[in-house]
Amino acid sequence: MKIAYFDCFSGASGDMILGAMLDAGLDLEHLQQELAKLGLTHYEVGKSAVVKNGISGSQALVHVEDDHHRHHHRHLADISAIIENSALGAAVKKDSIRIFTLLAEAEAKVHNTTKESIHFHEVGAMDAIIDVVGGVIGLHALGIDTIICSPLHVGSGTVECAHGTLPVPAPATAELVRGKPVYSSGVQGELLTPTGAAILTTLADDFGPLPPMTVECIGHGAGTADRSIANMLRIFIGSAPQPEKRFGVEQTATIETTIDDMNPQMYDYLIEKVLQMGALDIFCTAVQMKKNRRGTLVTILCRPEMVMALSEFLFRETTTIGLRWRLDNRFMLQREMVSVETRYGKIACKKATHGEELINIKPEYEDCKRVALEQQVPLKTVLEEAHFQALASGFRHSA
Repeated sequence: MKIAYFDCFSGASGDMILGAMLDAGLDLEHLQQELAKLGLTHYEVGKSAVVKNGISGSQALVHVEDDHHRHHHRHLADISAIIENSALGAAVKKDSIRIFTLLAEAEAKVHNTTKESIHFHEVGAMDAIIDVVGGVIGLHALGIDTIICSPLHVGSGTVECAHGTLPVPAPATAELVRGKPVYSSGVQGELLTPTGAAILTTLADDFGPLPPMTVECIGHGAGTADRSIANMLRIFIGSAPQPEKRFGVEQTATIETTIDDMNPQMYDYLIEKVLQMGALDIFCTAVQMKKNRRGTLVTILCRPEMVMALSEFLFRETTTIGLRWRLDNRFMLQREMVSVETRYGKIACKKATHGEELINIKPEYEDCKRVALEQQVPLKTVLEEAHFQALASGFRHSA
């Protein structure tokens, strides 16, 4: 299985995505021949070698004759028809139309209208068609099976557009990245464009750290602006390890705060509510704080997209006035819930495996507690019985 990992350390745009693939080996002539199947005229596509902050890469050059396309305000139906009526492959058509549909829906929400009414002046209709369709052509030409994307660096400050001065990320971009991990490091300018966001959020199978892979090639796609950070999008292309040897990997967020002035009774409520909100875990650690005060370090593990909601909860429900958060990576064994038949009835167990090897199997505590209370038997007896029956049922550790 071939993987493409987009490292968006300086954001992403349509031409940066295209440039990264050209730098990683996408044949320019093949790209031009495929784009010609759209039946569009008065444009040129090329590439140029560039260096940004000491890093060499490729810049995709899309030149559109303004005089010819100046009055072409294309709607979603127009763009879909151009793509659908072309001689492109079915998979390229499908993915390209999906991207434009998502982009139109985001623009429509921002402008309080329908996606059918949107015309693509914001993203430059002709440029966007070349960037989007070209990007999809490139992924298919490179034989990519799975696309993973890093958290998206959006930039900061403001951006000028047809509607005036807008905040970064632009409203349409903000809509497109709902539910995806994003961040800003304070770099000024629009790093993530609507077109770049639409391509990546539509096609990416997952967002997170660089996955386990054997890297075969690396490409750098340059943007037009010069910034304090290298204005490039990096792509890693390689093959995945054999499934039986691969750990699960995902990106999580850690939120921490130290508290020394809260009623200890409130921690029970705090833990229960945080877990109900969907946090992966929460734990409290006794710490010695400044002025020799005894305090509690509250640590919450969660999905990156939950950081804001859980932070707001901590500020509302505890006495803290500040907290820290960071992104972490974690390996995981494959997990599966199985039901085990015991003399006390069915009990759920969590099975953890690495490929075909059983690493651990553990009865669910709450299930065992419920059975122990209902049938008036010792909890440890229920736990031992469930574990024994799980192993006897074939869930054994490999030799």
